[in-house]
Amino acid sequence: MAKRRKYRKRQKNTVASWIVALIIIIWGGWFKLNSTNQNSNQSQEPSSSQQVVNNATTANTNYGGLSNEDYQKLANLDFKSGDKAYVYVNNNKSTLIKNAWKVNKVIYSNLDNLNRTSHSNTAFLEPRNVANDSLRVRQFINPTAWHSNRENGTQIYNRGHLIAYSVSAGIDQDGNYNPNNQSGDQNNPKNLFTQTAFSNQKIQTIFEGKVRNALKQGNKIIFQATPIFRGNELMARGINLQAISLNNNLNFNVYLFNVQPDYVFDYNNGRAKIDRNMVVNQ
Repeated sequence: MAKRRKYRKRQKNTVASWIVALIIIIWGGWFKLNSTNQNSNQSQEPSSSQQVVNNATTANTNYGGLSNEDYQKLANLDFKSGDKAYVYVNNNKSTLIKNAWKVNKVIYSNLDNLNRTSHSNTAFLEPRNVANDSLRVRQFINPTAWHSNRENGTQIYNRGHLIAYSVSAGIDQDGNYNPNNQSGDQNNPKNLFTQTAFSNQKIQTIFEGKVRNALKQGNKIIFQATPIFRGNELMARGINLQAISLNNNLNFNVYLFNVQPDYVFDYNNGRAKIDRNMVVNQ
């Protein structure tokens, strides 16, 4: 009887040990899986600047665009040396409404009370709007925060077009298509802002090129550009560009920082200062 009781006791201890071991294995596996999922989620999170402008809300207009709240979020983004020159907005998806395309035209917003182009210009484009580059003329409009490039020989400033010259052939300054006007929009105060040469020539041209190529392929496109100002500053912090084609072949939504390698700006007045530590990741 004593031997039988000892056997039963050993048997119970063995079963208990197996149960404890099984609990440890299950718990350890769950902990590892949970940790892996957390690490995976962290690795998939966008940068802080991208998080600010994800899940954008659409403006209350007939053709879309960003809400005032989202424009404010963009205005509050601070560029830091070494950052990328642009970030995606709304996961790079346009908030423009395709059904709004009715007539080939550009809707130019009026200047604000500081004479800034601080509101969206929206273009309803078709293939005939691809401009002949040979018809460019000298620009003479000075937008807010404009300064001459002649002082040190380095080109820092550009008169940046909201709706690019290269995709606005035939559009007059009222935004209507005129077949007698084969030049693109050039010296229109409602379509210009002080932009860094880097932002204009190296970055914005990438997205304007996408629009131009899509037009050459026969697409109809809505293209919108919105300079983003912070408070009453006279120089824009950046520009929101977005476009969508009616056949969905083109769709982007980006925010370009108005920055220049080796220079920093006082956005209150646009004045530049040399800073060799300013790096812009193209």
